[in-house]
Amino acid sequence: MLVHGNNLEQKEKHKTKYRDAESKQYLTEIRVRYNQWKIQNEKLVGPDKFDSNQDREILEKRVDLLNEYKEFLDQQHYAEKFDSRSNLHSSVLEEFMYYLFRDLVSSISKNALIGKSHSFKDIFFRALNYNEMVKAPNALIEVKDHDFSIGCSVTSVMRCNGEDFDEVHNWDIPAVAIECKTYLDKTMLQDVSTAAEQLKQKNPNAMYIVAAEWLKLTESVNLKKYKIDQIYVLRKQKNTDREFRYADDYIKNPIYEDVVFHLYNTVRSFLTSDWEGGIAHGLDRGYLI
Repeated sequence: MLVHGNNLEQKEKHKTKYRDAESKQYLTEIRVRYNQWKIQNEKLVGPDKFDSNQDREILEKRVDLLNEYKEFLDQQHYAEKFDSRSNLHSSVLEEFMYYLFRDLVSSISKNALIGKSHSFKDIFFRALNYNEMVKAPNALIEVKDHDFSIGCSVTSVMRCNGEDFDEVHNWDIPAVAIECKTYLDKTMLQDVSTAAEQLKQKNPNAMYIVAAEWLKLTESVNLKKYKIDQIYVLRKQKNTDREFRYADDYIKNPIYEDVVFHLYNTVRSFLTSDWEGGIAHGLDRGYLI
C-alpha cells in the first residue's frame, strides 16, 4: 500500500546500488521529508462514503501536502540522481492514491483490496496428459499488475469430480483501477487502453482511470476510441522534457485540488451506487445498453 515508502526502503537497503556518500545523503534527506508526509496524511481522517461539509477541506489539505512533498522531491539533484527507471518519483502518486481513498474504502469494507494489485486477466487449463487432466484442473491464471486498485481479493478452490486434490488460486478483482503516470503520451495511452479493455472483458462493471501529472498528446488524438473511463491531468499542463523543467523561465503548475476533488467524487459515486446491468434489467427498460 505504501508504495513510495517501500521504494525508498529498498534503495536504503540495496546491497550494491546507492552506496555512495551522495546517494546515502540524499536518501536520508528524502526519508525525513517522506516520514513527515506520511504522518501528516495518516493523521488526516476522511473523506469516507458519506458526503460531508469537511470533504473539500480535507482534500485540499491532502493536495497541499502532496504539492509540498513533490516540490521537495522533484528538485533537480534528486531527479538526476534517481531517474525514471528507479520509480522513486512516480511512486509518490501511487501512494497518494492510497491516502486519498483509504478512508472511503474502509468505510465500505475492512476486507477490501486497496493498493497495487495482481488482477485477474485470464484463465486456461493445460494438463500434461489426459490422466493428469482427470485428476486435477491444472489451471493457469494470468494476471495483470495495476498501479492502484480498489476491489477485492479472491481465493478460488478447484477440484475434479471424484478427486480429493484441491487446487488453490489467488487473484484480485478491481472495481476501480487507476494507472498513475508522470506524463501520458500516445504509446502509454494505447497500452492502458488495452489493459482497460482486458479488465472489462472479465469484469464489465469495472472502472478504469488514468491519472497523470502532465500530458504529452496532440489534438490529433481521438480519445473517444480508447477504452478508458476518464483521464485526469493533475497539473492541467502539457509535458516538458526534464531538462527544460528546471529552466529559470519554466512555470510548473501545481497539482490542482479541483481535479483531485473530481477524481475522488467520481470514484466515490461509482463505489456507492448500484451497478445495474444485464439483459433482464435492459429488457425491463426496453433498451439494453
